[in-house]
Amino acid sequence: MNKKVLLALISLFILATVAMCFGQYRPGFFSRHDKVPAPDFSLKDIQGKTFRLNSQRGNPVVMFFGTTWCPACRIEMPLYRDLYDKYALRGLKFLYIDINESTERVARFAKQNLFPYLVLVDDDGSVATNYNIIGVPTFILLDKEGNIVSVSHRISHLAVENLFLTKNKL
Repeated sequence: MNKKVLLALISLFILATVAMCFGQYRPGFFSRHDKVPAPDFSLKDIQGKTFRLNSQRGNPVVMFFGTTWCPACRIEMPLYRDLYDKYALRGLKFLYIDINESTERVARFAKQNLFPYLVLVDDDGSVATNYNIIGVPTFILLDKEGNIVSVSHRISHLAVENLFLTKNKL
């Protein structure tokens, strides 16, 4: 009898674990034609000024969620800078959003790495949680209407060029 109860509990645990996995990140989910609006947020930048995502409506935006200690983030930083150099003058807005670290630490890191883009601090991780960030780096591309177009853990997988195929789309 104990073996049957133990087997039933183990089966229930496995079933529950599998069921919870269905809500996780699915590659290609945002590359479909669905319009998924990006949740608005307000965060302070490293100078203490408040930034609100909705203020960027009318411009495409790419958000880089990362941390100062993340080796993979450091690998992607030069590629993010290259993307900035290629598209910033064409209207693409760039955000670096640091998760769960102090403003002082993030400001030092941004200065050391000569970030040319806006650096925001999500010191309590609430914005990352709202965007279901499950690992860093994570890149989220928004169209000019504020809809999520692409989500990736690598810059090279973002479909940025699709926003600039025709002047009407920008």
